[in-house]
Amino acid sequence: MFAGIPLGVALREQGKRVHYASLSFSDLERLDLDAWLEPGLAAVAPETSGEDAYFPERELARFLDDTVYAFPRTGVRPLRSAYRTIIKRHSIDAVVLVDGGTDILLRGDEQHLGTPTEDMTSLAAAAGVDGVVKIVTSLDFGIDAHHGVCHAHVLENLAALDRQGAYLDALARGVHYLPALEKARTAFDVALAIEDYREGIDDRRPRRTLPR
Repeated sequence: MFAGIPLGVALREQGKRVHYASLSFSDLERLDLDAWLEPGLAAVAPETSGEDAYFPERELARFLDDTVYAFPRTGVRPLRSAYRTIIKRHSIDAVVLVDGGTDILLRGDEQHLGTPTEDMTSLAAAAGVDGVVKIVTSLDFGIDAHHGVCHAHVLENLAALDRQGAYLDALARGVHYLPALEKARTAFDVALAIEDYREGIDDRRPRRTLPR
């Protein structure tokens, strides 16, 4: 979530309205009932009660003196519903997904996918939302190496998108297993769909080193 702050600040300096939301790792079960707008969407205000040791959404809400939205780790359909609720609530015209890494750029046929469950849940949920501009930003190139991601594959995927003239908006089409996520209602469903796709691949792209 914090990775998106510099972009949000730049947009606000251009006079844009910006609202922050996070697919959360916080203990959202400790929130009061009145914080929940629907089962998959919580509105976190500066004074919202919750975990003191780890609650970045509340920290950001206090810093901004504004509401920050939090999504529990569910499946595609509940998250998509939450997106639509926020879009309608604020008349939003663009959704920007921010990944602090590069695994959101992986299509599924690579040797290793990093930690794709949350990224692909967000990507698939946004792909099914109509009427808004959808953009993905990927930050911290190289950070996923410790998860086994081959960054030569990341560059290949970016080059493929560029050749399609779809560098900004075609990531959903680049992920091979995205249709299998449509019925996912939980994070486990998303992970299972990814594993099912991977088990059916006979020829994964081999690891490569980046050219010097």
